Amino acid sequence: MSRADVIDYQIFGEEMQFVEVELDPGESAVAEAGMMMYKDPAIGMDAVFGDGSGKSQDLWGALVGAGKRLLTGESLFTTVFQNRGFAKAKMAFAAPYPGHILALNLSEFGGRLLCQKDSFLAAAKGVSLGIYFQQRIMTGLFGGEGFIMQSLDGDGLVFVHAGGCIIRKDLAAGETLHVDTGCVVAFTQNVDFQVVRAGSIKSMIFGGEGVFFAELKGPGTVWIQSLPFSRLAGRMLASAPQGGGRSTDEGSVLGQLGNLLDGR
Repeated sequence: MSRADVIDYQIFGEEMQFVEVELDPGESAVAEAGMMMYKDPAIGMDAVFGDGSGKSQDLWGALVGAGKRLLTGESLFTTVFQNRGFAKAKMAFAAPYPGHILALNLSEFGGRLLCQKDSFLAAAKGVSLGIYFQQRIMTGLFGGEGFIMQSLDGDGLVFVHAGGCIIRKDLAAGETLHVDTGCVVAFTQNVDFQVVRAGSIKSMIFGGEGVFFAELKGPGTVWIQSLPFSRLAGRMLASAPQGGGRSTDEGSVLGQLGNLLDGR
């Protein structure tokens, strides 16, 4: 028998998606702070210390859970939305940057998924949000975004957001895939994950693809994103004017000469 609330949903949009969930009376959804887009008045909202799964635990357990959330860069609190009315009610959660939303049922993947630490959007009440440390030394030192991951445990529905396009890879036993560490969105718990060196020393220095790859070995399922937020933010930062004001490089015939004429 399912422990998590069973909720209906619909995903809208193309590149800037949001998910609308429908809650029966008494049903709840849990989300990271700041993800709500809109809700019916019958849906109440409560900030909960920890992961908001509703599982009973003592004070020490709650503090440990909250501390783990801090390590992943998330808030100490999650927000629980409950339908306190007598009829069905709807609400929506919005993606924080361009990309796509995945709706995944944990019961179909062995009750656990490991995700990038900023990919979780929302879930049915009863899903537990935890932290997963990569055990290997190389992965811990050079894993980048893949070092500290979120663990989503339970048997309910979770919504995961990723940048750009998303592709699902079902790996057979022993099948191996090399992926940029920031492009790994999520994978099932039976996938073997480690960090390997990206080719020769020359390739590592001049290849432009990073020093290490994430090596994912099956059996299991992996989800990959084409545009991790770190890559998007890096390009935006590199294109921003360095001294303030407006850049004339792009779209200008003068290019750098235009900067000189502007006194820069």
